[in-house]
Amino acid sequence: MEEIDIPIYLITGFLESGKTSFIDFTVQQEYFQIEEPTLLIACEEGEEEYDEDMLKRHNTILEIVKEPEDFTLEMLEAYQKKYHPDRIILEYNPLWSVKRLEEMNLPKGWGIVQQIVTVDGGSFQIYMNNMKSIFMEMSKNADMVMFNRCSSDLPLANFRRSIKVVNPAAEILFEDEEGELTDIFEDSVPYDLNADPVVIDDVDYGIFYVDIGDHPERYEGKMVTFKGIVLKSRDVGADYFVPGRMAMTCCAEDTQFIGYVCKNKDARKLVMGQWVTVTAKISIEYMDVYGEEGPVLYAQEIHPCKPPQSELVYFS
Repeated sequence: MEEIDIPIYLITGFLESGKTSFIDFTVQQEYFQIEEPTLLIACEEGEEEYDEDMLKRHNTILEIVKEPEDFTLEMLEAYQKKYHPDRIILEYNPLWSVKRLEEMNLPKGWGIVQQIVTVDGGSFQIYMNNMKSIFMEMSKNADMVMFNRCSSDLPLANFRRSIKVVNPAAEILFEDEEGELTDIFEDSVPYDLNADPVVIDDVDYGIFYVDIGDHPERYEGKMVTFKGIVLKSRDVGADYFVPGRMAMTCCAEDTQFIGYVCKNKDARKLVMGQWVTVTAKISIEYMDVYGEEGPVLYAQEIHPCKPPQSELVYFS
């Protein structure tokens, strides 16, 4: 991998999602100050404009690019030659395709080091109904997804699951209408974590998958029961399989398998693709296939079963 000398902080989100406000706030923070110049490249003009005097006080240069065809390697190299920036803040228009940005040639030494997506909580369901594939594209590799202007009547847990299925590692934050960070979840899940075993209904598998990934300590040592499809992989031994579900990420044609590694001495007898009910004890431990610690299920019982009424997992 080429060494990054000039980091790019990529901020993206739909128009009026709070990108400018977020960047404006960040530029003024003490922790963000450096002596060398910062180049701020804005790829759209929203209702809120930057205070160029404030930017100058913080050694930040603003360039606005209005058309996608103007956003080229040659343009970026010209900016580098003109300003010699030490870092880049890129306010990027997702309609120009985040994938295109990730795949394009950048000036030597430039590289994206952090991706942040801003979302207007009140408009999120409209995004998902009309521009779901674009939203999922910009969220897929994001380090952080920040929902702002959130109210308590919004289905924020569903919003979170929509992101986690395509990007389990993303940090997801919620701000209320006063701009305060909000913990909306507490310990609430739609199944009884004190039961033995914890029974995961078919419609709640997606919640279980996300929650155990986020809060593994809540599940350590617990017994769980759920339905899943048998997946086998060469990445784990013959005594292992993955019982999981197919989840719809952005459209009916875009699905992915989600599940956690499960160990049982009879795993080799299972048939790829068959439906089973698994009762397993959960351990949190390192697995090479994860590359880190994660949930490992030790199956006590495995029984063939019929598929659930809806085989796909939905997250919104």
